[in-house]
Amino acid sequence: MKLKLAAAGLTAVLAFGLAGCGDKEAGTPAAGANSGSAVTGTVNVFAAASLTESFTTLGKRFEAAHQGTTVKLNFAGSSALATQINQGAPADVFASAAPKNMATVTDAGNAAGTPTTFVKNQLVIAVAKGNPKKIAGLADLTGAGTKVALCAEAVPCGAAAKTALDAAGVKLTPVTLEQDVKAALAKVKLGEVDAALVYRTDAKVSSADVEAIEFPESDKAINEYPIVVLKNAANAAGGQAFIDYVLSADGKAVLTEAGFQAP
Repeated sequence: MKLKLAAAGLTAVLAFGLAGCGDKEAGTPAAGANSGSAVTGTVNVFAAASLTESFTTLGKRFEAAHQGTTVKLNFAGSSALATQINQGAPADVFASAAPKNMATVTDAGNAAGTPTTFVKNQLVIAVAKGNPKKIAGLADLTGAGTKVALCAEAVPCGAAAKTALDAAGVKLTPVTLEQDVKAALAKVKLGEVDAALVYRTDAKVSSADVEAIEFPESDKAINEYPIVVLKNAANAAGGQAFIDYVLSADGKAVLTEAGFQAP
């Protein structure tokens, strides 16, 4: 009888031990499901135009690190992107060039969680190589015959420009108002205007064609860039993984190299 009980006890111990091992093994894939290797499918990212070069690089690196993923990028002015998202455009991630435009999305209940600020950016005056108009500050933009391009005020670069101009006490009538910073910069590159107020990062990437003039009032108009996974994301896991990559050391290195400032 004692032998039978001992054997039964041993069987129970072995069964318990095997069950415990089974739980551990079963837990491994579950943990892996949240790792980068488990991320698949298309990640639709709506991002401010000023992030074009940086996010294009990050998108390619993300795809290389997560086999089976495709990062689809949609760049435009943050206000236009926010409108598209609120109208139901298919997007997993929104990266805005200003909190105001992000608030348009969060206030509508279309964000999942709280946005994270990942970089900051600052304005410069972009002029043609050689600075033919000898522009040194905002006041010089009002000179006779000087043609200036600005972003529309609804766009973050336009709102920042207004803040900087107001801080300098400069009244300026631009010859054109553009819907994103790339369009404003293009006017300088094409020789259609003498100057434009653009982000430091955009002037840097186009340094072969333009010069960047720093001005003190830009300190009054620094833009913070928030990023968030969207409520109706078709690939929420992929979207969060992309955001995690943007916030990683690799992501920060790419953004810093582009001229963005730490948040």
